[in-house]
Amino acid sequence: MDLVNSVLNFVVPPASLVMLAFAWPALSFINTCEWFYNNLFGEDMDDKVVVITGASSGIGEQIAYEYSKRRANLVLVARREYRLRGISENARRLGAKNVLIMAADVVKEDDCRRFVNETVNFYGRVDHLVNTASLGHTFYFEEANDASVFPILMDINFWGNVYPTYVALPHLRRSNGRIIVNASVENWLPLPRMSLYSAAKAALINFYETLRFEVKDEVGITVATHGWIGAEMSRGKFMLEEGAEMQWKEEREVHVSGGPVEEFARLIVAGACRGDAYVKYPSWYDIFLLYRVFAPNVLNWTFRLLFTNHGTRRTSFIGTGRPLLEAPPNRKLLGGPTTYSQLPLQQQQKME
Repeated sequence: MDLVNSVLNFVVPPASLVMLAFAWPALSFINTCEWFYNNLFGEDMDDKVVVITGASSGIGEQIAYEYSKRRANLVLVARREYRLRGISENARRLGAKNVLIMAADVVKEDDCRRFVNETVNFYGRVDHLVNTASLGHTFYFEEANDASVFPILMDINFWGNVYPTYVALPHLRRSNGRIIVNASVENWLPLPRMSLYSAAKAALINFYETLRFEVKDEVGITVATHGWIGAEMSRGKFMLEEGAEMQWKEEREVHVSGGPVEEFARLIVAGACRGDAYVKYPSWYDIFLLYRVFAPNVLNWTFRLLFTNHGTRRTSFIGTGRPLLEAPPNRKLLGGPTTYSQLPLQQQQKME
């Protein structure tokens, strides 16, 4: 058996590349035909019901606007309800028929069950569930001096997608609906300062790829992966609320501006309505996947060359418990990644 595996290890990779090269034109033609057909006969979202988690800013907000242009009924979910009020008004102006806003924490199963049940009670159905809640970091793993950060990252990036899916799945089966997932290229592309975030996204992708086989054609799944897009999170800064001395701003609630986020949201909604299994922005990142499979050493050398720091190591203090910048007393830029509900009771009392 060892001899067989040794021969296959030598033969299969180059043979697969040759087969792929010959099949590529035919596959491209078929994909193009499917794209045109699905664009012409894609899902009409007029009067459909869309639940969007993490809708208070960033990608979630822009996705809400894209569905609004398609005259869908929206349910916007985030922890801070006041942020959703202005977004709901914008969505109505853009064409949304009805907009419900609900304050909920997606890492709590009871909260997820509540907003899904309220959606079904009001609209009678759920057609699309869009999971956009996400929390990133920009610290080296060895610099994190508080391990309590680790489960928080996993909770939001993994369970914050799984719980809404779990409670909404029976309703999505009845409507032959669709789940849309906001993931990231870091789920397979190694980048420094993102070890825990990448691990959580890898778990998320594997969960939905497995779920895709379990639900078969009864519920569609669109996995959207993005590369580097402009955000305060990508620059390692989180502005805290007035008086919230230890509270992180999550990616879903950090103001994001610029064309890339809007374009990514437009591609996600268009792809979901076409029934696409994957939406990628930008798509040229895929070339690195070939290197990872067939020439991992080349990929490792490339990234070592790109990310090697000469001289003093530049360190982000996000997640290390040390302040990034001294600011006025009521508004600070800090690196303590925790949410209000996970703070010690004494700290919560100080904030209230």
